[in-house]
Amino acid sequence: MSKTVFITGASSGIGKSIALYLHDKGYTVFGTSRNPDKVNVPFQMVALDVTNEESIKNAVLEVVMKAGKIDVLINNAGKGITGPIEDTPTEEMKENFNTNFFGVIDVIKAVLPYMREQKSGMIINTTSIAGYMGLPFRGIYSSSKGALELVTEALSMEVKSFGIKVVNVAPGDFATNIAAGRYHTPVFENSAYKEKYAENLALMDAHVDSGADPILMAKAIHQIIENKNPKIHYKVGGFMEKFSIVLKRVLPDKVYEKLLMNHYKL
Repeated sequence: MSKTVFITGASSGIGKSIALYLHDKGYTVFGTSRNPDKVNVPFQMVALDVTNEESIKNAVLEVVMKAGKIDVLINNAGKGITGPIEDTPTEEMKENFNTNFFGVIDVIKAVLPYMREQKSGMIINTTSIAGYMGLPFRGIYSSSKGALELVTEALSMEVKSFGIKVVNVAPGDFATNIAAGRYHTPVFENSAYKEKYAENLALMDAHVDSGADPILMAKAIHQIIENKNPKIHYKVGGFMEKFSIVLKRVLPDKVYEKLLMNHYKL
C-alpha cells in the first residue's frame, strides 16, 4: 500500500508543489484548502481551516475514513506578516500565531491519536529560515516560525516511543504567491519607520519574486519521507540563506546584528 500523506495548505505555492510531486511519486495525497472546490488538482482535496478546531477534526476524520490511515502529516499552511513591531496591530500578531503556530499544533493534536494507534507516522512542520533569526519588519513572522522550531524539538522527544518521527523543514525564499496573502501593516504617514519600512517592503517582495523553484522543497520533503532515520532540522534554500544561520552561531551578537542592518539598509 502507498503511504497516505495529509498536507495542509496545498492549493498553491510550496504546498501545491509538494502535493503534486508526491502524487506523481505514487503516494496517496490529501491536500487541504479553505475552499477545496475551487482547486483543480489531480490529488484529493479536503476543506480545512487551521484556525478552527472543528474544521480540523472533520478534515482529519474524512482522510482517515477514506484512506484508513495517515502516514505523513505535512503542516505547510502558513501566513506571512510584515510591519514594525510598534505599528503592527496586536490582533494581527495574534492572528498570525493562530495560523502559523497554534493552528499547526491543533492539526498535530488531531492526527496524533491515529498515528499512536498505528505505532508509526511522520510529522513534517514547514517553518522558515527566517525563524532562526529576528528580522526587521518581519519580527512576528520570525517569532511564529521560531516557536514552531522549538515545539518540534519537544514533540519529537515526547512521541518517539510511539514510533512517530517529527521533523522541521525551513525554506528560504521561494518564488510563490505568499506575498499576496501576507498581512502588510500599512506604511503610516506619521510613522517613525515610514521610509525604512517602505524600502524593506519592496526588498522583501523582490526576494520572493527572485526566489528558488518550489520543486526543490518538494524533492527535499520526498527524501525526508523516504529516510528511515531523518534529522530533526532541515534547511532548504540558497547558500547564503543557510550560511546566515551558521554565522549567527559563530559571530558575536552585535557583529551579526550589524550584518543584518547593513543588508536591510537600516
